[in-house]
Amino acid sequence: MTQLEAARQGKITEAMKQVAKEENRDPEFIRKGIEDGTIVIPCNKNHAGLRPMGVGAGLRTKVNANIGTSTAYPDLQEEMAKLRTAVEAGADSVMDLSTGGDLDKNRGAIIENCPVMVGTVPLYSAMVDAQEKHGAMVSLTADDLFRGIEKHAALGADFLTVHCGVTRQVVETLKQQGRIADIVSRGGSFITGWMFHHGKENPLYEQYDRLLDICLQYDVTLSLGDGLRPGCLSDATDRAQIAELIVLGELVERARKAGVQVMVEGPGHVPLDQVTANVQLQKSLCKGAPFYVLGPLVTDVAPGYDHITSAIGGAVAGMAGADFLCYVTPAEHLGLPTEEDVREGVMACRLAGHAADVAKGLPGAIQWDHQMSEARKALDWGKQKELALDPIKFSRYREGRNSEDTEACTMCGDYCAMQIVERYLGKTGPS
Repeated sequence: MTQLEAARQGKITEAMKQVAKEENRDPEFIRKGIEDGTIVIPCNKNHAGLRPMGVGAGLRTKVNANIGTSTAYPDLQEEMAKLRTAVEAGADSVMDLSTGGDLDKNRGAIIENCPVMVGTVPLYSAMVDAQEKHGAMVSLTADDLFRGIEKHAALGADFLTVHCGVTRQVVETLKQQGRIADIVSRGGSFITGWMFHHGKENPLYEQYDRLLDICLQYDVTLSLGDGLRPGCLSDATDRAQIAELIVLGELVERARKAGVQVMVEGPGHVPLDQVTANVQLQKSLCKGAPFYVLGPLVTDVAPGYDHITSAIGGAVAGMAGADFLCYVTPAEHLGLPTEEDVREGVMACRLAGHAADVAKGLPGAIQWDHQMSEARKALDWGKQKELALDPIKFSRYREGRNSEDTEACTMCGDYCAMQIVERYLGKTGPS
């Protein structure tokens, strides 16, 4: 029985209880959200040691970190170090996007050692397998693809990104309108190439019920990928993007009817003034399904700083109703991220998510900031470190620029506003 099927029968599962405790919500709130499809708990029955997390309306905005090998950097140990860093930095989820080295070994090691939910893209490994076996990725058959999907599910992947909405009609819409960056999704580009090569419909769309059967067996959450997400500001919110989103909305309803949990992925590169509209469109067309966004990045001109670019967009998206933010690291558009890039990406994304939670009035969000304010007023550096989003960076700055006996900080020194006002107003404030 999936979490969705249990919720429909009025049952509160152990995973729902754990999520309710984590979120300071009543278990019935979680159950009802799952029943309605506005909350999902990606928790594959084969993922041992998983700490269940809820994603969706009324819950803390979640953060995902992408890791994974490439053909240029196939070393699994480097990615395992990134996994540990991402989890220690507070990521709620990790996606394995490996395309280099022993993919089955990589995926198994990541799932086995990851206490938070794990997402994968089965199409990536299916593409690599086809290339190695037949010398061409487009030689992949539908049966090959679905065998690969079941392999990921059986291994314990909690959610699967699948590019079901890239149909022949949607791609025709893209051709008619034209774009600057065309298709920037690896999965979306492959499905498009496969359809043109074979003259057939996308098997993930055409055989969608087959996909749902696999998800039912393992209680895998579908993450409907945005294969035509905009890869630059000029392509944002165009007909091709919306055409795919309309298809995804239809597939959301089919998944729910089958008892499969489902969320929807979103852009991409979007001008700041279009971010809210993109979230509202998704929520309307996809019947309130949890929305998982990459960024969005609100400018194209900041390579090396795209963790900041995406945090700006992520905060606005979260405030508008996005539920799940995929981090972007400083290395985006430039190369495979390092371990430090992963930490920076997670922290920037968590910052965006928390800012959104405060704006949405999420229970407990503003209290965290209130506690920090009180610690700052008291010049309680130990408490500030404890409350800091990134205690490691807090310590580096505090200890690097202040002596141990410095009560204030070296920014203001003898002219610390907190100390001056305390001297005259005292703890009771003005009378």
